[in-house]
Amino acid sequence: MFTPTSMGYDRAITVFSPDGKLYQVEFAFEAVRRGWTTLGIRSTSGVVLAAIKKKVLPLMDFSDIEKVFQIDDHIGMTFAGFASDGRVLVDYARLRAIQHKILYDEKISVELLTRRICDVKQSYTQHAGVRPFGVALIIGGVDDRGPHLYMTEPSGQYMSYYAVAIGSEGQIANEYLEKKYRKDLSLDELIALAIETLTKVSKEKLVPEYLEAGLIPVEKPVFRKLSISEIAKYMEKIA
Repeated sequence: MFTPTSMGYDRAITVFSPDGKLYQVEFAFEAVRRGWTTLGIRSTSGVVLAAIKKKVLPLMDFSDIEKVFQIDDHIGMTFAGFASDGRVLVDYARLRAIQHKILYDEKISVELLTRRICDVKQSYTQHAGVRPFGVALIIGGVDDRGPHLYMTEPSGQYMSYYAVAIGSEGQIANEYLEKKYRKDLSLDELIALAIETLTKVSKEKLVPEYLEAGLIPVEKPVFRKLSISEIAKYMEKIA
């Protein structure tokens, strides 16, 4: 008996399988599930993005690896999946944010930027000769409507979250966040929860250099990355 995959439904992005799936998109989701664990949390105090970094090769310059990015003054982004795809979408997001500011003389809203990115991701699921982006993005920021956190899928879908984790330990991290999350967490508690979650779900022992985190407070909505020494202090508190 032929399976859908053996019948060739996975060979073209524009061909639906009998069960209504685009297998190339499903494969892109698998790339995300194999990525480094990444998460985002928001509360009434602000938004925190955090990610695990791994030293793939002994001679690699570890300080050059970046997983949490500033998109605009009030928006940050992180991702899980193909780093090359993530880098391209980070550059695209920065470009759209700058264009919006020049054209309308105001900062782009977090949801509008997310929608623009998802428009591009969705278009790569319906044209022959291209492949879907093998990356899921977590976009967080604070605009005129308050703090926001979105996760975009390879299919071009996006949803708003209070807390979300993606990557290889994403499911375990989400279960941990469900137990610990509260809407009224202070910014300090948000950072502690993000770092605690990553250290609890990681299969290997983490040191401060293996973590990266950024935050956008509500009181002063300017993106800032935590230094290694700041991350170390939080790890000491939760140890």
